[in-house]
Amino acid sequence: MVHLRLLGLVLALTGHAVADCSRDTLEAAAESYIAAQTAGVVAGSAFAKLLDPAVVYRQNNKPSDATTGIWSKALKLDHNRTILDTTQCASYTELISTAGPYVIGVQLRHASATDAASPINLVDSIVATTGDWAFNAAKTLSYIATEDWGTLPEADRSPRATLQAAADAYLDMWSNSTAINAVPWGTPCARTEGSAHVTPSCKSGAPSGGTAAGKNTDRRYVIDETVGSCNAFCAFGGQMPDSHEFRLIDGKLRLVHTITV
Repeated sequence: MVHLRLLGLVLALTGHAVADCSRDTLEAAAESYIAAQTAGVVAGSAFAKLLDPAVVYRQNNKPSDATTGIWSKALKLDHNRTILDTTQCASYTELISTAGPYVIGVQLRHASATDAASPINLVDSIVATTGDWAFNAAKTLSYIATEDWGTLPEADRSPRATLQAAADAYLDMWSNSTAINAVPWGTPCARTEGSAHVTPSCKSGAPSGGTAAGKNTDRRYVIDETVGSCNAFCAFGGQMPDSHEFRLIDGKLRLVHTITV
C-alpha cells in the first residue's frame, strides 16, 4: 500500500494524476521521509523526488541541509506517528530512536497549500538528544507507547481554530498571566516533557504568571482535526527550539508532548 501511494505521488508531480491535498498523498510523502530517515540517505531516495529543487531545510530553528542535518543519519526508529493537515498541505511526524538517541519532530510543507502533489519546499525539524531538556528517549517512549492518538468520532472533534487557540493559550502562559484560564484543561490529561511525565492533570506545574521575556515566538502549526491534534514549533522563550503537540477530545486537553532543545 505504501509503495502504491508513493507511486501515485510521483505521478502527480509529473502531471499524470489528479492533484489535491488528500490525506493519502500527505501520508505517502511522510512515509517517504521516514524511509529516507531510516536509511540516512536523501539523495536518490523516493523522498528526494518529492522535494522542490529549492527546498529549505531547518533544524532546531536554523538553516541546515540534507548532508549535515539529522537527515544524513541512519536511524533505527522505535516509534513514529504522523498527523496530516489537509488545509495547509503539511504533516507533522514524531520520531523516537532509543539507539540514537533522539526524539525528533518533523514538519513537511508542500509548495501549494491546496495541492499535496506539489513539491515539498520546507523540511523543518526539532531534534533533541542527550543533554537536552529532561532528555531520555527510552523513558519518553515508555510513556507515550500506551497513549491513544487514534481517529476521533465526529462528535469528539474540534474545529481547527479551536485546536490552534488551545495551543496558543498554552504557549502564552509563559508571557501572559491570564492565559492559564484560556487553556481548555481536561481530566485525565498526561503531559510528557522529555523524561518528565505529569498526570492526571496537565495543569499541574503550569506557569501562573507571565513575563515579556517568556514569550514563545516563531510559531509554525500543523493541525489535524481528525485526531484532535495541533503541533506547534516555536522558539521557546524566544530562544530555545521547541515542539509542543496537543490532543483535544471533545474540546478538552488530554495529551501534551514537548520536545525542547
